Amino acid sequence: MSIKAIMSTPVIAVERDDELALVADIFSNTKFHHLLVVENNTLYGVVSDRDLLKALSPNLGTAAEKLTDLATLNKKVHQIMTRSPICIEQNESMHKAVELFLGHDISCIPVLDVNKIPVGIISWRDLLRAIRKPSP
Repeated sequence: MSIKAIMSTPVIAVERDDELALVADIFSNTKFHHLLVVENNTLYGVVSDRDLLKALSPNLGTAAEKLTDLATLNKKVHQIMTRSPICIEQNESMHKAVELFLGHDISCIPVLDVNKIPVGIISWRDLLRAIRKPSP
């Protein structure tokens, strides 16, 4: 089965200079755990919900919150993103994705078309779902 058949689409992306407040809002209102960092159809990185949690003050939303805690929401995506992520082309097989997940310490893989334009994302959960359901 090809990656194209199991990848998550459409691509939900942010830009390098977007603030972490936007990323936090997207994660809060969707079931996504990763966002691609894309500008002009070029992939620059990936930001995960774990990256965001590490970058934000743990005092946000608590009685101990101060202005410096709120300021962490003003950081930019490029400050916390993973640069030059491991990618896969949409026509590759699930087996190639498994090799990439096992060979690298990653939790998602951006999916590119033949022109290197981001068209989706695949997580290990997507692979497990595809294995669980019978092929048509």
